[in-house]
Parts: sequence; C-alpha cells; structure tokens
Amino acid sequence: MHTISQMLQRYSPAGPSKKYILPGLHSTSHVSDEHKNHIDEGQNLNGGSKSRERSLASVNSSDCELKPEDLCRINVCGELYITTYKMLERYPRTLLGSPDRERYWCPQLNAYFFNRNRASFESVLLYYQTGDEFPPLNVDMELWEEEKQFYRLTFAEDYSIAVESDDDNQFCNTLCHSGFNSKRAMLHAFLTNPQSSRVATVWHTIDIVFICVSIAFLVMETDPNLKNHFKDKNLKHYYTLYYTNVVVIVFFTLDLILRFATWPNLLTFWKNIFNILDILSILPFYVGLFAEIMADDVTGGETQSDMEAMGKKYVVLRVCRIFRIIRIFKFVRHSQDLILIVKVVIHAKRELFLLVILLGIFTITFGSIMYYVEHEVNSQFYSIIQGCWWSIVTITTVGYGEIVPMTPLGKFVGSVVLTLGIVFLALPMTIIVSKFSSVYEKEKSDND
Repeated sequence: MHTISQMLQRYSPAGPSKKYILPGLHSTSHVSDEHKNHIDEGQNLNGGSKSRERSLASVNSSDCELKPEDLCRINVCGELYITTYKMLERYPRTLLGSPDRERYWCPQLNAYFFNRNRASFESVLLYYQTGDEFPPLNVDMELWEEEKQFYRLTFAEDYSIAVESDDDNQFCNTLCHSGFNSKRAMLHAFLTNPQSSRVATVWHTIDIVFICVSIAFLVMETDPNLKNHFKDKNLKHYYTLYYTNVVVIVFFTLDLILRFATWPNLLTFWKNIFNILDILSILPFYVGLFAEIMADDVTGGETQSDMEAMGKKYVVLRVCRIFRIIRIFKFVRHSQDLILIVKVVIHAKRELFLLVILLGIFTITFGSIMYYVEHEVNSQFYSIIQGCWWSIVTITTVGYGEIVPMTPLGKFVGSVVLTLGIVFLALPMTIIVSKFSSVYEKEKSDND
C-alpha cells in the first residue's frame, strides 16, 4: 500500500522546480470555455458551492495528441477530472471501466457525475494508472472502503489489458465486448475472495467444510475400530464413506482447475505455495485410483515379476498417502491472519536462521561431549547421534527423561547444557520477538 505523496514523487521529474504530471489525468485548466460553463452549471448539484478546477499539472495543449472523443470527463461533486476511456477500460470489471458508468452520464454537465467523496477520487484514478492502492490522505479508512466498494476496485490481481498496437487493441476490444476478460476476472475473484459475493462466501464455506471432512477421514482411517470401514467393501458404511471422499476430492479438483484457468499469470500460479499444496493434497487419491486400476489387471495367475511390480506400486501409494496431511494447510488460504503470520515468518527468516544455526552448534557440541563422557559406562549414549538427541531435548528444556547421564561428569555436563539452554533460548528470542512484532504490525497496517 502506498501513499499519494509517494505516488507523486514517482512521477515527478528530477529537480525541485519542475512540476509533476500524473499520466492519464489532465487538468481542467486546459478545457474549452464551453466545458467550463458546464462545470459552472454543476453548482446546483453541489448545493450551491462553486466547482473547483483541478490543477495537478501544467500541460501544453499542443502536446496533447488525444482526440476529443478519447477523453472521458468525470465530475465528482463539482470537481472535474479528465482522463481517457482507454485507461479506464483496462479494468472492465470496475464501475468506470464497464458500461455501467453510462447510468451516471449527465447531459447538462457533458460529463459523468458522481455525488461521492472528492478527496478519495484521486486515489481512485491512481488505481487505474498503476493497479495499486494509494489510500487518500486525511480520509477515514471506513469511508475509503465504501468508495472502493462503490467503484468496484479490487487490489488483488491486475487484469488490465495492455494495448500496444492496433491489432492488440482490436483483439482487446473483442475480448471486452464479448465479456471474456470481465467474466474471467469475476470468476477469479469468486474463487479467491470470499467477500466478493454471497455465492463466493457459500463456495468458500463448502470448501472449509470439505477440508474438515477430509481431515476427519484421515484420522478415522488410522483408528483400529473404524479403518476397516474404509477398506472392506462388504461392510455397511464402506460405500458411504468412499463416495463422500470422492465428492470431496472432485470439489477440490474443480476448485484447483478453475483457479488455474482464471489465474492472471501461470508463472505466478506455480510460484504460489498454496497452489502447490492443493495439488499435493489431491495427488494421493488419483495415485491410489491408478494403483487400483493396475491391480485389477493382475489376475490370480500372476508371475513373480508381477507381484514385485505390484509391491512397488503399493510402496509408492503409501508414500503418496502421507501427502494427505497437507490438506490441513488448506485452512491457511481461508484465513487472512494465518496468511499474515506466514508473511511475518518469511520476513523474519534471517533471525530464525540464526536461531537454527546456534541450535545446531550447541546440539552437535554437547551431544559429542556427552557421548565421549558416557558411552563407556552408559549404553544409552551408543552414538553421537543419540547424544545429539539428548542435547537438543535438554537445550529446549523439554527433557523427555528416556536418556539420562549416569556419571558425575555427565551430570555436570548436563547441568551446564540445561543452564546454557535457558540463556540460548532467551537471547535470540528477544530479537526474534521484536522483529516479529514490528513486521506483524507493518503487514497488518498495510493489509488494513
């Protein structure tokens, strides 16, 4: 999230004496007298107050190569803004970029009239110019949220249509008129944003319910009293559980395919960790289905090689079944707070890496010392690896108690390790907690 002052600095030329120009936004000081008369007529619409002209830039009219029909005039409570239809129509799902804006056309003003907050509209235009959110200064955030909802602004993914040539322009116009791009954008918002509509809320609620059902099945399959109902076809509840699981997987698959089809950039799709987790979570079902089909092809007269091949298939199946645990991470995608925590952990990766390095140094050092002190008289410390296990359990003050030193020197080393473990956890943790808190507050304020 950026401020308007940062945006203006981005477009301001070097040098303190030069004026800045916001692309796509023209000052009303260069419109015709006839247009200015129309602005004056807007006084009655604004309760008798005089309309103010925008003077954001000083532009020579000779430098403007746009045709009059290319310019879009927007009057916000008597304040006139002039931009281009081309820029607005890059975002066909928004109010100003869609044909719905025609409902606000005012023939008396020769402009689109909106009785909305004027201080927020500059940030609305900045969205069309950059695709980013620049909250207006001195405007309550609740009011800004209402303005974003009114103008249908979303700041998730950029669905703008880049017009670089006449052929591209014709192709983009075809897409706009056919509604393909708008429908694609709406479908993506439907799949990724539960607040986009009531139907989207229902869809995401069903997704959460199916995640719970899937995790419940994962737990129930390991219970000795219930696992046979998932394996034995002769039992009463086998087909009920099986087809319920099929419905859940089909829903997950459909959701994944639709998100893949509507994702703006396929490269970013594969970079999104949640998409990878979704693929891995449904992979065991299809691998198991494939294994069952292959098993049906093997009859009672199979050879030794056939048995070995089937054994390898079931080993792969058992490995893939582990990935079903990943389904629990699908909850993260539905919670902004959990996503925020993931972002904070990524930002604090240097401090966490420092903690892991220190933990590794202490573990190997004291694990090796304890091995050489205890292994001759204590069979529990039969290797350095076992000593490292004792060391890490002691440093973290967990202390399972299944491995304990017996010699006086070993007990002394254990006391030192336990004391240093408390100091080891206290010193880096203060840095990590401080970093975590600052990054969390920053991310939270940016999201708000």
